[in-house]
Amino acid sequence: MKIVYHAAAGPDLAARLARLEGLSVSVCREEDSETLNRLLPDCDVLWHVLQPCTAGMIAAAPRLKLIQKIGVGVNTIDLEAAKQRGIPVCNLPGTNARAVAELTLGLMLSVLRRIPAFDRGLRSGTWTDPALQDGINELGGRTVGLVGFGAIPKILTPILGAMGCSVRYYARNRVADAIAEYRDFDRLLAEADIVSLHLPLVPETRRMVDAAALARMKPGSILINTARGGLVDQPALIRALESGRLAGAGLDVFETEPLAPEDPLPALPNVVVTPHIGWLTTGTFDRSFALAAENCHRVASGAPLLHRVV
Repeated sequence: MKIVYHAAAGPDLAARLARLEGLSVSVCREEDSETLNRLLPDCDVLWHVLQPCTAGMIAAAPRLKLIQKIGVGVNTIDLEAAKQRGIPVCNLPGTNARAVAELTLGLMLSVLRRIPAFDRGLRSGTWTDPALQDGINELGGRTVGLVGFGAIPKILTPILGAMGCSVRYYARNRVADAIAEYRDFDRLLAEADIVSLHLPLVPETRRMVDAAALARMKPGSILINTARGGLVDQPALIRALESGRLAGAGLDVFETEPLAPEDPLPALPNVVVTPHIGWLTTGTFDRSFALAAENCHRVASGAPLLHRVV
């Protein structure tokens, strides 16, 4: 079975892919359209990461039997084109939850403690900068509002509680066993010192954090987004950060990826950015590839697929 892993792979990851029993995995970098066009006609399974899986790609793969998302969100897959061809689409819920939860916590601490700014200063020869010493905050004692309450918030909540945070959550439906207090969306925005997003990107959630929502957030609060960039109205966020309405933001995802060189977000001193790597750990790879490989074997045998979306 021929599989295309449509993402970059360093030496360790490439070796992991090569060791998968019974599978032939070809690595194709996202920007390498020439290699992708060469591989698609013989591709049985596409392992999709972040680069959009378009109707054109699906049409160019006549042997395609499965689109396997390495991760959870399927908003970058043309689901209608897959349906028309009868190609199942599966994802891997929970496999990256711990990794994303840990980066979310790291971004909270990085913004509150200004870790990147101190790192840059020390590397440039500045031991201490008095301008950075004002307004450094602790996570303990803060109210954290989690928007969504799936696998990632369920990992985060007890950790935040142990660090002395008061945790609130908003979700479409209340969670019976949640160890956080429920709030409706507007009230959560008004109460939280830190708002962290954990929702899929669907039409109902696109730009739900718009100018009006940002205006409802507590002055001096912080926004964390490790979910999807499209949840946030990015120009409105930039205005809120530049004006000081928000004290800072920690962002792993963006409305357009990769970020354009001229994008103003990375230049803002109160923003910490990472390039959509919340999921990117060896633990995530091990869990993801085990399930993805199992689905490939199931496709070959005609068995029911795991975590089928379409």
